[in-house]
Parts: sequence; C-alpha cells; structure tokens
Amino acid sequence: MILSDTRILEEIEKGTIKITPYDRECLGSNSYDVHLGKWLAKYKDEVLDARKHNQIEYFEIPEEGFILQPHVFYLGVTDEYTETHAHVPFLEGKSSTGRLGIDIHATAGKGDVGFCGNWTLEISVKQPVRIYKNMPIGQLIYFPVDGEIAVKYNQKQNAKYSGQPNKPVESMMWKNKF
Repeated sequence: MILSDTRILEEIEKGTIKITPYDRECLGSNSYDVHLGKWLAKYKDEVLDARKHNQIEYFEIPEEGFILQPHVFYLGVTDEYTETHAHVPFLEGKSSTGRLGIDIHATAGKGDVGFCGNWTLEISVKQPVRIYKNMPIGQLIYFPVDGEIAVKYNQKQNAKYSGQPNKPVESMMWKNKF
C-alpha cells in the first residue's frame, strides 16, 4: 500500500516525513517530485574495484546544462534533503525522465526507515541528453511498515550512507567485510 497525498501531508505535519525544500506543487496524488541538484560526479578510474575506495571527481552543472553521454556512469544528487522516520521511501524516475532515456538509479531505489539525507542518483543514459540543475528528476513514494523497527537506519553503527550531503556519494562497498 502506497501513501496518498493526504497521508503524506499528515506525516509531514507529524514530522515522520521531512522534505527540504518543500513545495506543495511537487506533491502528486501518491508521490512527491524531487529535483536534480547542482552537483554531478564521475569515478576517476575506468575500472572500479569493489574492495577498494573508488575515488570520484565532482563538477557543477552549468546554467546552460550538461550533456550526459552513453556508456558513462554519473552520480547525481537530489536537491531535496529528506528524512523518513516511520515509512519506507522509494525513489523512482519520472516518466518524463525515462522518456528522455535517463535512468536515475541502477539498483538503489529503496531507502530504509530512518534514512536522512539527499538521495544519490546512479545516472546513465541511452543517448546523449542535456540535463539542468533543478529539473524534475524523480519521485518519492512511501510505504507503511508492518511491525516495530528495532533499529532505524540513522541509528545503525554501520550505516554507510546516513546523513548524505548535498553532493553525490560514491560506493561504500569497500567498507563491507568480504
């Protein structure tokens, strides 16, 4: 079951969902539209290693936009900072974004109860496409949780992505023990 616009508003009032900046116009019937922040990043190395800390380089999207290229993996970030304390947030692409051939996440569309931060986007494209900061890029939907949460994500000792900044965050796979 997905929360409706009315329920999302109720949860914002209660403080269990926080969205900053918040714009009522971005609230759909069962989702909230999020926008592309001004920062993108690319990995410095062509070959990535899951056991190593792969470094990224940041760059700002200029006013005239930036052309994404196929076969290049970009990390982006939402302009919105969110907190979700009682529901499971899911980030999905908007249909208009998808119709431009833009994928906004490779596999990480689900957040955990207790996630607090800007959402890092895992961006790839099918053909060259110009993007702009603050363009609508995705939508958040919220699912209720059945049962008590023992430890929320932001309270976990090993939460690798808690409190994400307003810049993209690279993979922290290297922090896992394998």
